[in-house]
Amino acid sequence: MPAATAAPPDGLIKDTTTAAFRQDVIAESMNQPVLVDFWAPWCGPCKQLTPIIEKVVRAAKGKVKLVKMNIDEHPQVAGQLGVQSIPAVFAFDQGQPVDGFMGALPESQVKAFVDRLGGPATAGSAAELLAEAAMRAGAGDAAGAAELYGALLAEEPDNAEALAGLAKLHLDSGDIEGARALLASGPEAGAGHAAIAAVRAAIELAEQAAALGDLGDLDRRVAADPADHQARFDLALGLNGRGDRLEAAEHLLSIVKRDRTWNDDAARKQLVQLFEAWGPTDPATVAGRKRLSSLLFA
Repeated sequence: MPAATAAPPDGLIKDTTTAAFRQDVIAESMNQPVLVDFWAPWCGPCKQLTPIIEKVVRAAKGKVKLVKMNIDEHPQVAGQLGVQSIPAVFAFDQGQPVDGFMGALPESQVKAFVDRLGGPATAGSAAELLAEAAMRAGAGDAAGAAELYGALLAEEPDNAEALAGLAKLHLDSGDIEGARALLASGPEAGAGHAAIAAVRAAIELAEQAAALGDLGDLDRRVAADPADHQARFDLALGLNGRGDRLEAAEHLLSIVKRDRTWNDDAARKQLVQLFEAWGPTDPATVAGRKRLSSLLFA
């Protein structure tokens, strides 16, 4: 067999035989569509199609597989399928041939054929999708971010960052129960992931803030008595729930500065939870950590 037709060992593309056809094609097509490329060493158009179809299959990232069969060595299956000329490509899904084409089609048509079977290939890596989703969420495009997170979870159900991102979108919209339900639907193995932990912390903070109601009374109590640490503590929670992160951190830092031991170090512990919920690179986290360090280690 010429070197150009050898199947690469990447799991997506392989050569098959008459004996292995049932396993390689029929059984495998129960997991995802399988393309069968009938070819022969003497076929010029086959040599044109091979690099094109292999490229498209790899770009599909596992949504389809390609199995190649040399009809000179294994003519039986091609005969059963009524192959009259080559190259001939048949698509199998759920154990049955569902589509096909003949001849050396251009890449655009081969890609369209594969897209019909397995859906368009996901653009970019998981890291790129996560970055794009985060950027859209930050820009206020919650629907666009949710679409990207959802697409990634469809491909990688165990992706903790995508699950956390989608849950955070629910939380930001005020849907605390929806956020909680999403996290509960995730795999137990991802429960300790930093992104999941951050959303859990944010959910807890949102619930605490919701229970406080109107902040006007707390604000007046703190103004009347700066040493009313409980009022200042509750005000910080409420401000965080309203999105005023820097001001929330400032109130908790004020408690730490005035009385580090108040309520069993509650202000410092709450700050740490806020940092976890905000994420390590959030400006409020960066500024707050610097201030806290200066107070604790001065």
